[in-house]
Amino acid sequence: MSAAVSTPLGIIDAIILGIVEGITEYLPVSSTGHLVLTANLLGLDNPAEVRRNVDALLIVIQGGAILAVLGVYRSSVASMIMGLLGRNPRGRRLLINLFIAFLPAAILGPLLDDWISSRLMRPAPIMLALSLGGIVMILADRYDRKRRPQDNDRTGCDLSGRAALQIGLLQCLAMWPGTSRSMVTILGGMSAGLRPARAAEFAFLLGLPTLGGATIYKLTGNLMGEEPNMFQVLGWMPIVVGLLAATLSAALAVKWMVAYLNRHGLEVFGWYRLGLTAVLLALTLSGTISISPSAPAAPSEWDLEQKVQRVNGDAVALPFEPTRNSNG
Repeated sequence: MSAAVSTPLGIIDAIILGIVEGITEYLPVSSTGHLVLTANLLGLDNPAEVRRNVDALLIVIQGGAILAVLGVYRSSVASMIMGLLGRNPRGRRLLINLFIAFLPAAILGPLLDDWISSRLMRPAPIMLALSLGGIVMILADRYDRKRRPQDNDRTGCDLSGRAALQIGLLQCLAMWPGTSRSMVTILGGMSAGLRPARAAEFAFLLGLPTLGGATIYKLTGNLMGEEPNMFQVLGWMPIVVGLLAATLSAALAVKWMVAYLNRHGLEVFGWYRLGLTAVLLALTLSGTISISPSAPAAPSEWDLEQKVQRVNGDAVALPFEPTRNSNG
């Protein structure tokens, strides 16, 4: 087996990435935009082999955000388990609504993953999603404040199947990098009549199957590929540390978010997104950071080892694959 490829990712880098993921995953500010910015500023975009595995790591550390929600909303998770056993009708209703809302992303996610990664992981699409999302949040919050009944305390258990499906369809918009899954699902819950804090709680719970599915899908693809996987390239320790940092920071972010939305609205996050767009635009134009799809890894020690050919009993490493031209 080939030795691990040397990588600039250290424990401090992993902690920073984990904290950024944990804080931004459940806030409607786009975790993708923040992680892209952070990874670039930490110098984790080169070489290509490291970049490819760091991109996969940024998806896998979402597992920390999943663990955080399981802990913070353990009573809701327990009620859904009891509902599955036929002992809690409201828990069963919540479980059904989450399943309905999860279906669109479960179907479209694997189909569009490669296309999205190659076409939309670029400066213009990400900044467009960030800025438009900010404007939509500002307008939606102002509209919601005018029409929101003060005594409304509906939860995800009270949604109809149709409303749950609408939230699920909106969640698919978050496949566009820079959009924010949390943002679109919170707005979807608000459009279905939930207060912002209740809509956020449903969005957090919906993250369990959605982020879990994305994490498993990305991790499986990374481990089963022909190239070195993230554990070989980045090492076990940084990945574990990143997961722990994401778990702790996400738990704090979830509690803070619900408390904030109980007193205020979403408008401040809309203005924040517009500010983040301006920062990313300035850094991109200045050449400080680079946002682009993951490039195929350049030939590495791993590739050369796989191309070792036996010639007269001696091992000879070929730097390229022999090809046959059109003239035979």
